[in-house]
Formats: sequence, structure tokens, C-alpha cells
Amino acid sequence: MIRSGLSPDARLCVQRPGGPAAAGPLPLVCGRDDPLPARQAVILAGGRGSRLLPLTRERPKAMVEVHGVPILRHQLDWLAGCGVERVVVSAGHLAEGIVSYLDSRPSPPRTEAAVEKRPLGRGGGLRRAARALPYPGEPWFALYGDIWTSFCLCGMRAHHLRGGVAATVALAGPGLPGSAVAYDELGRVTDLAPTTPGPGRVNAGVYLFAWQVVSLLPEEGDHADSTLPLLVGTRQLAGYAIDAPWQAVNTPADVIRLERDLATRRATPQAVVE
Repeated sequence: MIRSGLSPDARLCVQRPGGPAAAGPLPLVCGRDDPLPARQAVILAGGRGSRLLPLTRERPKAMVEVHGVPILRHQLDWLAGCGVERVVVSAGHLAEGIVSYLDSRPSPPRTEAAVEKRPLGRGGGLRRAARALPYPGEPWFALYGDIWTSFCLCGMRAHHLRGGVAATVALAGPGLPGSAVAYDELGRVTDLAPTTPGPGRVNAGVYLFAWQVVSLLPEEGDHADSTLPLLVGTRQLAGYAIDAPWQAVNTPADVIRLERDLATRRATPQAVVE
């Protein structure tokens, strides 16, 4: 398989020491080579996080801490470092914890919460939060609120523009645990649940959507059951390979594993995101 269709633009981002999230990966400082940066994002943080109990007994999943840093803070710092100006956080279970945190957090980026009165599912949460974004017509990032990673979002945006597609999904791996993704030689996603998944790449839970995708999201339900298959079927979902560290934080064991990994990486930092 030809890999060029997935190749990232790592040259646009560097890592520099210091910064507000010093307990996590070194903060990214994205290049500004992209003349049309994606400056708005949605973070999905409405889930109950039942597999993370007891850590989620009194706080939402996105506020679980790794090395003293909430997952949500890490994501916001990462987005700000890559030029994202405004973020809407889709909150549901124990939403008051997220609202309180956002109210006390200094900018950047500017944030607000879109609180669900009843569970809408991931797709419904995305649609409702996207409608609150401040720049209608512009592309927007969407992140799952349990993802800990740090890669070049400017490079992802450049890759998205070159592909001329409605959506791009970051692909982590190869060989990492997660939802396998199949793609062709041009980097277009062909299957989100291949019947014979191999040691390939997995869905990293980070998307870049053209604005028109908002209307394709369900009012309720999971976008993985409707919107994503539609994009795959119309060849409008591209893959973007990331080789930066990535982990979904779903269980207490994931937190322990991630903390050990972060401690090791910070002892031997790399100057450039590969």
C-alpha cells in the first residue's frame, strides 16, 4: 500500500519546553504556513465514563487527571498551541464540573459548554455543540474527550485541504489497540470496521470537518452509525497518519499506563514531532 496518501506535515510543528501543561507532553507550537487555519473545535465530553470508575464517581471523564493535569486541560492547551481560538465542549454527565472548570480557566482558547439536558449520543452531541461554534461556514475540529495525544493540527489541516474532502480523521498506530480503519492507496477511508483488521492504523478520535458536515450529523444517536458511513460511501473521508504518542483513556489501567509513558517520554524529549 502506498503511504503517501496518509503522510503528515510534521514540519509545521515543533515541541518546546515549558508551557502550562508541563506535566504532560511538551506543548506544540504549530507553524502558520497554513493560510486558512481551522480556528474552532468541539470536544465531546458528555459520556458517563463507567469503565473509569471509581475515578469518575464524582467528576466527568474529561476531568480525570493524568500527572495532575485534567484530560480536558491537556486538550485545550494543545488546541490553543495549534491556533484554535474557540472551543465548545459538549457536556452531559456531571456537566457542572466541566462548566465550573471552563469558567475558571484563562484563555486561550475561549471556551464555552453546550450542556445536554438529556443524552443525545455522540453524533447528537457533536451537532448541538457545532451549532454553537462562532464561525459558521468554516471547518472545525472534533475531539473525543478521552484522547491524550499531541500532534500537528496545522499539518492535518493542510492535508485536509489537499484532499478536497468533507472530513479527515487522524489515524494512530500502527499496531495500537482501538477501532481499526481500512484505507486505499490515496488515503481515503474505505471501511471503519474491517472484518479482518490487521496491525494497521486505528481511529484516533480526532476529526476535521467541513462546515457542511454539521447538517449530516444526527439530532440524536451516534455519528459512527450514520454520518461516518455516509462519508465513507461517498469517498469523502480521508485518513491522516499520526506517529505521535496516542492513547485513549478508558480505564484506570490506561491512566497508570499513560502516566508511566509520559514520565519516560519527558525524560528523553524529542525536539520535533515525527
